[in-house]
Amino acid sequence: MSHPEVHGVVILARNGDRSECYQDPITQKSDYTQSTPLGEVQAHQLGTYLRNLYLNPSSSSHIRGIQSDLVDLKQVHVRVKVGGEGASVFDSATALLQGLFPPNPSNKITLANETTVMAPLNGYQYIPVETVEPSNDRSLEPWTDCPAFQKHVQDVQKSDEFKQMSQKAQPFFNSLKDFVYGREISMENIVWDYVNSELVHNKTYAHRLPPTFIEQARGYANVREDAIYSDKAMAGIGNIASRAALSSILKALQRIAFNGDPLQLMVIETTYQPFISFFHQTGVIDSHPELKAIPDFGSALAIELRRAPPPDVRDFLRFKFRNGTSEDFRTIHVFKHHEDIPVTEFIYRLENSVIDSNREWAQACSVNSEAGWLSLPERATTGSKLADASLGVFLALFMTMIMFFIGKAIRRRRSVRLAGPEDRLSAPPSEVIVQLRNEKAHIPF
Repeated sequence: MSHPEVHGVVILARNGDRSECYQDPITQKSDYTQSTPLGEVQAHQLGTYLRNLYLNPSSSSHIRGIQSDLVDLKQVHVRVKVGGEGASVFDSATALLQGLFPPNPSNKITLANETTVMAPLNGYQYIPVETVEPSNDRSLEPWTDCPAFQKHVQDVQKSDEFKQMSQKAQPFFNSLKDFVYGREISMENIVWDYVNSELVHNKTYAHRLPPTFIEQARGYANVREDAIYSDKAMAGIGNIASRAALSSILKALQRIAFNGDPLQLMVIETTYQPFISFFHQTGVIDSHPELKAIPDFGSALAIELRRAPPPDVRDFLRFKFRNGTSEDFRTIHVFKHHEDIPVTEFIYRLENSVIDSNREWAQACSVNSEAGWLSLPERATTGSKLADASLGVFLALFMTMIMFFIGKAIRRRRSVRLAGPEDRLSAPPSEVIVQLRNEKAHIPF
């Protein structure tokens, strides 16, 4: 692997510890959760680890040309899942960024009257994030409200393999009943999250739970979640979590590879589901079967874009995974490569399986659309905020008129439609603070 220069990195990070999360066995919708101080520490540790690895000039993996002390908002972009599990993912993103770009006394400004003002908290760095809500962007939570995925879940639970595992687990479930206090327990509803949460946060519970119970509960939970969030076919519905997340990942890699685009670091804060799907979709589990499991809190997948030395002008990708906060990154390989993979090959292998828009999500999920979606260019801007705002109002009125006349021309029928006008999955949501920037054209490969 003779590609020493790191030109940019995409980080897929799992949230830190949080309160118990109940997830519906079929719809996979999860309850609102709150982050804990432990979870915030885990996320902060991950941010500090990433800073030492990628922003430290003395590190062999230092990102070439990136600002390390005061963040350059043109070089860094952050997307945060804010659907299921609620604020805990957002809080983890905030803590990660605090570790990645800690307070700096140089974060100050001199006013016209020659007064120097430092940012609060000894130069705290405020980094805007783009929140991704499933009501208008399906890229980070595509598995909910998806009929095809719900059918996939039911098929998994009806399979002979699942039934055999359920029968095998029944003696353990019977023993566990005294420790779940009336909660239903089965392979469909393992209540692993409850047991783990109580073990970590409840001293009395931790003293009562017999040895090996947590390992057994985790083992059966791994089997279930791995079966649900995977598929034998690369473009299968079971891989929907990574198929949608890869839309943001591939676009970020294309931007990083394009010398005219300043982006060098993309952070995607999410939950565990895309990790499982990604390892299946890219064949990582063939050489790392231990990754057929729920990643620990604070886990991260790093995708490094590395440039080959002359005369080779190609860009390559190196993949590293860190399970939880107690280990270092280890290199893993996709598509049975035993070394870095060219960016062009990685995109070529995945392009027909990636869910790249809300329209494609609806098609994959068998969701009926009333009148289809008018395709909008991704983050098209005029370069002027005032002009963009005026253009946005005009387009909104224009689209309203168009939909009015369409409604007059055709008979309405009941259906499920995606909320919001966004068509592209990476389009910016409507209620977040996003650092505005001019988008560059994708690099041609």
